[in-house]
Amino acid sequence: MATVLVSETEKLYVLHGVQEDLRVDGRARMDVRPIVVETDLVTHTSGSAHLRLANSDILVGVKAELEATTPARPTEGRLEFFVDCSANATPDFEGRGGENLATEISQALARAYQSAHVFDRRQLGVLAGQQCWVLYVDILILECGGNLFDAVSMAVKAALSSTRIPKISVTAVDGGEPELELSDDPFDGAKLDLRSAPILVTLLRIGNFCVVDPTPEEEACASAGVVMGVNVQGHVTMTKKVGSGSFHQRGLIEALKNGTAIGVELNRQLLNKLEEEDLQGYQRPKFGFLS
Repeated sequence: MATVLVSETEKLYVLHGVQEDLRVDGRARMDVRPIVVETDLVTHTSGSAHLRLANSDILVGVKAELEATTPARPTEGRLEFFVDCSANATPDFEGRGGENLATEISQALARAYQSAHVFDRRQLGVLAGQQCWVLYVDILILECGGNLFDAVSMAVKAALSSTRIPKISVTAVDGGEPELELSDDPFDGAKLDLRSAPILVTLLRIGNFCVVDPTPEEEACASAGVVMGVNVQGHVTMTKKVGSGSFHQRGLIEALKNGTAIGVELNRQLLNKLEEEDLQGYQRPKFGFLS
């Protein structure tokens, strides 16, 4: 995470606010800041999304490429996540400063999407044992305002939900390999089923209580935290401990319970927003900086 300088007095102020369930910005411990998301903003991509969570600004683009299948999964495609921490987001990301964070986020996303119950990779299959779609998900962190795991995961889900896989027809050739014909119509494609795809929810322990959607100042005050992948059905797809501190068993169970409930609600609201944009189609107004 980006480094924020917080004095001991400020840390004590944050701690007391969390204890009283009244955080510095006026939220309760389990309140999430407003989220703004738009899709289909970037041209020359199969899908894209721009998301703002307070001061965290995330841009995601998805490119679909035809590649050979793997021997272990001959009927499935693949997802590849790449995170770029822009030096404009925070001075800490200059040079190679953001590489460790980028690796952590991409690995967390890969683990969250690993289960076939949350994302069926057979949707990306073309020719069993020969060809499949590989989705390259490129994530650019434009500004860092805290809670990057959650913001990135919601932007990724929105971008994948807007992704169209081009229509392919397979023609048989006498005595040769099958030929693939790709449709020239950019609108002649199918969207992926992302209803069960997860998002990440971060809970940080400050004192004896956990908070969701932490600010950079709260991240600097936290001793430990847990990042969990949750889908709209409430299934937990991954967990990851962050920070050098520890959890008591009862506190960890409560954190996972709260994180699951918040993840279900955030997924529901995100899906409703994406369905609303889908109904409006290409006639919907676009307000993003790339519109």
